[in-house]
Amino acid sequence: MSLPTVNPTETNSWKKLQEHYNKINSLHLKDLFAQDTKRADKFTIKWDDFYVDFSKNRITEDTLKYLLELADEVKLKDAIKSQFSGEIINQTEGRAVLHTALRAPKSAVFKVDGVNVMPEIYAVKQKMEAFTNEVVNGERKGFTGKAFTDVVNIGIGGSDLGPAMVVEALQFYKNQLTTHFVSNIDGDHVNEVIKKLNPETTLFVIVSKTFTTQETLSNANTLKAWFLKSAPEAAIAKQFVAVSTNIQNVKAFGIDENNIFPMWDWVGGRFSLWSAVGLTISLAVGFKNFDSLLQGANKMDEHFKNEGFKTNIPVVLALISVWYNNFFKAESEAVIPYSQYLNQFATYLQQGIMESNGKSVDRNGNPINYQTGTIIWGEPGSNSQHAFFQLIHQGTKLIPADFIGFVKSLHGNQEHQDKLMSNFLAQTEALLNGKTKAEVIAEGATGDLIPFKVFQGNKPTNTIFINKLTPENLGKLIAMYEHKIFVQGIIWNIFSYDQFGVELGKQLASKILQEFNKSSTNKHDASTLNLLNYYKSY
Repeated sequence: MSLPTVNPTETNSWKKLQEHYNKINSLHLKDLFAQDTKRADKFTIKWDDFYVDFSKNRITEDTLKYLLELADEVKLKDAIKSQFSGEIINQTEGRAVLHTALRAPKSAVFKVDGVNVMPEIYAVKQKMEAFTNEVVNGERKGFTGKAFTDVVNIGIGGSDLGPAMVVEALQFYKNQLTTHFVSNIDGDHVNEVIKKLNPETTLFVIVSKTFTTQETLSNANTLKAWFLKSAPEAAIAKQFVAVSTNIQNVKAFGIDENNIFPMWDWVGGRFSLWSAVGLTISLAVGFKNFDSLLQGANKMDEHFKNEGFKTNIPVVLALISVWYNNFFKAESEAVIPYSQYLNQFATYLQQGIMESNGKSVDRNGNPINYQTGTIIWGEPGSNSQHAFFQLIHQGTKLIPADFIGFVKSLHGNQEHQDKLMSNFLAQTEALLNGKTKAEVIAEGATGDLIPFKVFQGNKPTNTIFINKLTPENLGKLIAMYEHKIFVQGIIWNIFSYDQFGVELGKQLASKILQEFNKSSTNKHDASTLNLLNYYKSY
């Protein structure tokens, strides 16, 4: 069975939504709240440690009704069943999509080609736990007998962004190990990291499914060469480990086969932090916290799989996003976490969302004549208030925003937390209400200055309030966005789990690299040829 292939624009609900949009698109949120005193309660979902208020959106009860009808018409329920049952929903690559299996309990059953993969998943988790405990407890040592002090994660894309984001987000729970991430092929990046390392006490984790990725292998070889200036060749087996499927290439690099952690082709790179790709997370915060992260994600999986769509957090957030993207023609969404710990969260979501749903061909192979993937950007509040909020408040673009906040701080400084949360709450209220001409005049503005101080308001936001930033709650939050991606992909009738768009540039880069040391060059456009010759002239 394959995914349904329904063109959303040809459904009855899409037509209803278009007619509905034409009627309500100029309504102001202030009026919607004035007309319905229970609006905030109607458009809030309380689940576990999450309080999701989506009432500050330019929607009515009819909007939600038609959006839910759209979910039914594109057969979202069937698609969810297909994903969780291990069907090959990544059809262009002939793969199942089962990152959800990685965080499921041991008793669960997830079949790939008729075989339950749970025993294999738990064997890898046990290996990760044993390895993590040995390193953290100082039982596993470097080549001179010293305990490890640093861990270097070498990967790119999903092999870097997820682990780096989670390690940063869970800094409060970190142990004595210092973690570093090397991703960019820019040699300055790896050399800056090298400055901070002691070869005797550094553990290197190379993350590459194929063990052929140019950036990752270039950085791995640079670090290996640096390491071997101080260590014998045999020490590589002690201090380098790999997360990969290519055992032959890993062994040729010098890594002990016992230090290879497997990956599976039914886990996409940008959804892989739950697998052995998360080894650096486990090392940084301990396996128990890593496992809590997985358990939180599993709770969100169960919510997504079993909850009715009207009170299903990922489904509702995805439908609202489609509403803005396809009817209001909003091209981007901002993600604003009010926590410095989540300063890499928007960067992480950029890959997850834009690599997944940046598609212009539908599941039938036909060109699409409607908008798909949204542009994702953002920074933590309150810093971002002093940066790009001006454009959200008074600019000409409609930018829906997710505000993510935590009720309790981790370090317990209530004065700071109260100030942070006052900004968190005030910004969504200000975006809703704006400031009228009358209010500006009442504040004392006069003459030509008045129009510059008027705020239109009517700017939509979701507020995602979470009790506390714990490993479990972070797992829920990440999984929430993963499922939002899935729902949008189903509605837009696209394949969310391939990424052929990243291949072309990589192929051309290999050709150009070979030309740097040759007097002749291949055929290029005039601009690229001039740039190539400019680079070669130095």
